[in-house]
Amino acid sequence: MTSVPSPSTGATGTNASTSQPPPPRSRRRPAPAPVPRGRFAWLTGMLSWTLLIASTLFWCALLFPLALLKLVLPFAAVRRRIDPMLNGIATAWISGNTGWFAWIQREPWDIQGNEGLRYADWYLVNCNHQSWADIFVLQRSLNRRIPLLKFFLKHQLIYVPVIGLAWWALDFPFMKRHGKTQLRRNPALRRQDQETAKRACAKFSLVPTSVMVFAEGTRFTEAKRAAQDSPYRHLLKPKAGGLAVALNAMGNRFRSLIDVTIVYPEGAPGFWDLACGRAGPVLVRMRQLPVPAAFCEADYGSDKAFRKEFHNWLARQWEAKDAEIDALTPPREG
Repeated sequence: MTSVPSPSTGATGTNASTSQPPPPRSRRRPAPAPVPRGRFAWLTGMLSWTLLIASTLFWCALLFPLALLKLVLPFAAVRRRIDPMLNGIATAWISGNTGWFAWIQREPWDIQGNEGLRYADWYLVNCNHQSWADIFVLQRSLNRRIPLLKFFLKHQLIYVPVIGLAWWALDFPFMKRHGKTQLRRNPALRRQDQETAKRACAKFSLVPTSVMVFAEGTRFTEAKRAAQDSPYRHLLKPKAGGLAVALNAMGNRFRSLIDVTIVYPEGAPGFWDLACGRAGPVLVRMRQLPVPAAFCEADYGSDKAFRKEFHNWLARQWEAKDAEIDALTPPREG
């Protein structure tokens, strides 16, 4: 249970002048502009935290007994009955949180492309990643339009009080990250996370589910982009493994891939900014892409030709996403 916006007219944020041509775009990512700070914004932030904690405890009190029953009776027939109830509880929790956060934001959010989706279907969702606020933005944009988003999480997050157990109860996959040195010493570790993802996806195939992936694997910063020598101006290099495993495990189930691009024209807000109602303008652009049938059958781990084809497919999406972010981001003068 986590709750943590293609351009419209006048929303691109360009500084066009009626007498002079627009200034050339900087070749670097624009520096975040300061988020406006209200005099008593911290009071709103404290109230947001209080409401979030209270609603989490309330809904988890309903969630955990059902999760325990599912643990005691680990049968497919039981899961088909209990999982929709668990997802319904999480959806209600998200609705309350997103309603509050939407009410306190000063700037309206510009969300486009979330029409024509079906709640009773399966989706694979891929998005760029800049802040913990991304999760709240995604949930506000897609809640009740598609099934509950299930994220791939770092294994350490299972120890987060209360919410870690809630993620476990909702079958969020917990993945162990291994460094390159570890993988060289023990290549079997690479298969470990793949098997974890496959087991999770097998559970997801029982009831309509949305599998959410941040292909970059971590939040964007300029320092990380420079360290990677990323070819993209606004993105880190995408990691194909999580997407490939999800497609291989249940690709035939997915109605489509929802490619999501989130842009914060004034800089990515942190959770505290969101809680204080000063997230600034948020732009969300979505497009549905067909899932190539061949991707649902090939083995990413052992098929070198498929890995190359998959990387090229993902790179084309990332090039389009990078250009879209560039078009939606105000240029930096000087």
